[in-house]
Amino acid sequence: MQKLDAEALFQTLVEQMRPHVTPDTALVGIHTGGVWLAERLQQALGLKHPTGSIDVSFYRDDFGSKGLHPQPKRTEIPFDVEGAHVIIVDDVLYTGRTTRAAINELFDFGRPAGVDLAVLVDRGGRELPIAARYCALTLPQPLPASQSLQLETDAAGVFTLRLIDA
Repeated sequence: MQKLDAEALFQTLVEQMRPHVTPDTALVGIHTGGVWLAERLQQALGLKHPTGSIDVSFYRDDFGSKGLHPQPKRTEIPFDVEGAHVIIVDDVLYTGRTTRAAINELFDFGRPAGVDLAVLVDRGGRELPIAARYCALTLPQPLPASQSLQLETDAAGVFTLRLIDA
């Protein structure tokens, strides 16, 4: 796989989303990479609502077999979900199970008017009928299960994507 330019992908995502969002659109990032993306998207798109964050650890359908993530994060939704247009943001879309868990958790905070999904990269390998409305890059061939893509950020907030072999 060729090296991916995460900053260029971020700009592509911003340009895809810009015509479809309003200042009232609310973003909720999935820990951890999705939160970083949502924070930068909120600024780049000039959205008025503070960015929310979701940790899906307790909502995963494999919780019983895998157990709790060793360092669960706090879910914070600092706006009224009821009737809002919400975009869930994640760094990499894989099986769709994390997105399903995030939607389930979001509905615990209210019934939004609509929910969309924005991701930096779709790596293929879906197990559920989940698709991103906004996606900067869909890999031409799915990554094998033995590999993962991880979004990283440095002290200056610059994004990079790292391919990890298990």
